Amino acid sequence: MGPRIGPIGEELQVPDKDTKAMVGTEDTPGGKARPNPQDLRPSVFHSIKFFVLCHSLLQLAQLMISGYLKSSISTVEKRFGLSSQTSGLLAAFNEVGNTALIVFVSYFGSRVHRPRLIGYGAILVTLAGVLMTVPHFISEPYHYDHTSPDMPQDFEASLCLPTTEAPASAPAPSNSSCSGYTEVQHLAVVGIMFTAQTLLGVGGVPIQPFGISYIDDFAHHSNSPLYLGILFAVTMMGPGMAYGLGSLMLRLYVDIDRMPEGGISLTSKDPRWVGAWWLGFLISAGTVALAAIPYFFFPKEMPKEKHELRFRRKVLAVSDPPVSKGEDASSERSPGESPEKKDGLAQIAPDLTVIQFIKVFPRVMLRTLRHPIFLLVVLSQVCMSSMVAGMATFLPKFLERQFSVTASYANLLIGCLTIPLAIVGIVVGGILVKRLRLGPMHCGTLCLLGALFCLLLSTPLFFMGCSTHQIAGINHQPGGQPGLELFPGCTEACSCPSDDFNPVCDSSARVEYLTPCHAGCASRVVHEAPDKSQVFYTNCSCVVGGGPVPAGSCDSACSHLVLPFMILVSLGAALASVTHTPSFMLILRGVKKEDKTLAVGIQFMLLRVLAWMPSPVIHGSAIDTTCVYWAQSCGRRAVCHYYDHDLLRNRFIGLQFFFKTGSLACFALILAILRQQDKEEGTKATIPNSGLQQQLLASGAKKEPEESRV
Repeated sequence: MGPRIGPIGEELQVPDKDTKAMVGTEDTPGGKARPNPQDLRPSVFHSIKFFVLCHSLLQLAQLMISGYLKSSISTVEKRFGLSSQTSGLLAAFNEVGNTALIVFVSYFGSRVHRPRLIGYGAILVTLAGVLMTVPHFISEPYHYDHTSPDMPQDFEASLCLPTTEAPASAPAPSNSSCSGYTEVQHLAVVGIMFTAQTLLGVGGVPIQPFGISYIDDFAHHSNSPLYLGILFAVTMMGPGMAYGLGSLMLRLYVDIDRMPEGGISLTSKDPRWVGAWWLGFLISAGTVALAAIPYFFFPKEMPKEKHELRFRRKVLAVSDPPVSKGEDASSERSPGESPEKKDGLAQIAPDLTVIQFIKVFPRVMLRTLRHPIFLLVVLSQVCMSSMVAGMATFLPKFLERQFSVTASYANLLIGCLTIPLAIVGIVVGGILVKRLRLGPMHCGTLCLLGALFCLLLSTPLFFMGCSTHQIAGINHQPGGQPGLELFPGCTEACSCPSDDFNPVCDSSARVEYLTPCHAGCASRVVHEAPDKSQVFYTNCSCVVGGGPVPAGSCDSACSHLVLPFMILVSLGAALASVTHTPSFMLILRGVKKEDKTLAVGIQFMLLRVLAWMPSPVIHGSAIDTTCVYWAQSCGRRAVCHYYDHDLLRNRFIGLQFFFKTGSLACFALILAILRQQDKEEGTKATIPNSGLQQQLLASGAKKEPEESRV
């Protein structure tokens, strides 16, 4: 989608964009007419290589801030009392603003100052990242128990005290905190985060499409694929860096900027621990802001790159077979193809008004969707993207619950194992398509094999886990509204708050209690250590021998399976990623030439609407159905404290299995259609050949008399 350039002088009636870039008078960042480039010193902002570098860094930072919420989703749930369904909807709202505006990129693409618009989008992404941190600063400091602010946290209110000796203020906070102001503040916090996520999506709209088209317009046609490959390779590291940043930030306490006097007695393994989730947004937003600065100095158009890269010429001379003159001429001609031959929507969009564009778009979209190969490839990618979106959002939380690992360690595993192997899978898929020169049939076969082995690797995941350990007073049967059972008689003399959560673990019996009070513990001991302090509770009437019992939840009996589980998940992600490039090639080779640009746009729009938006909500809702004990906040259901681990594993992995099966079925249908098309083309080719030979013989007999007469 090249820029439309008007005539410059009488002798240049229809100049191409190369000529315009060299002798045009487009405005420079200073706003003045540009003289002949030969009279100027070359500027770094007139180099397409520098633009590729800047755009790689910007897209890396943008994906880092977009993916950061997924790395801290369970922490945000605990901090603000959100269900998994709500947090999934929050993660999906990033796509709402993006989807609403992405269609108009093809309309405005050639009418605007693309680098400057990319810069404005990056500034909006920065503001959205800063807005995401506002809930931290307007909320009260995090209290990890239900004691009043003037009492030491985690102390007397959680102990087993007779009714006559229980502090009068112990049950009061839960009632006094449920004021109208608190509810309004909670709604404001959630509203701010949803608004920030929407703005994050809106700001990202111009960044990738305008950057790619700008590189393609002004890079040498032989260098453009290399530059785009570098751009995608650097960009793919963004999600991995987001999980790595999350791993670092969640090791820090949430209120690191306003620590309570005397410190805290929590460790990162405590289920009440909340990390500094907001700090990662500030760091990511600062990175995006720095990466946005150069875009305000790039020109609207720059001189088109004249020379092919030297090392690329050497590599091509060694690796590629010789090309015939006819093929070479056609390849040289294709990038500068005359505008008359490009009659797709991408070419006519600049000549349409917004109303005309909106009217034309649905008609061309329906024409594209009628193509069976295109429709099936998009459906297979919708299934794959739904699987990826659900896993990227809730896999850290799943690992925390299933294997009793910290949020920091879960993010570290994903950032160091899953993301790199997924990148390797995409690269391998591209190399196979390029080196083996795969046609549509072989691309379909490669996609089918990748989806099949990905499905097979996910089967053992159903059995890699263990059941929820015993929790005193919790009904483990799913269904209905789970609640507390009658506690044993050992706590009858205690006055235990019903809404407190300060778990302790009797490791000898593998029984967990909601609070030390529910375990009948009457005293508390702190063992100081150089690196960290450990809290123990003693004189526990419900524990054999009276304790001591350590603070915190019981560790999972199958925590040793976390690494094998992640290896299988990562290998499955790599195999699923192998299908990325060949499925993309099926779209490019399966639609009309003039509809390719629009087909890719429709593909990404459908992926957002059908996969990236609903999938986190679907996965979050499925996770909520496995909860066996909800925390209550002001009479409403807040965060889930305990899940049925078997049910959680079966439903989370089952959803992944369902989407992988759907993708496999679509690729199988694609392969069947391609084989049928090959058979039809083969039969059509044999019939005309026999008739053509007879026509040639007849025409040859007629030519002899004509030539003699001449």
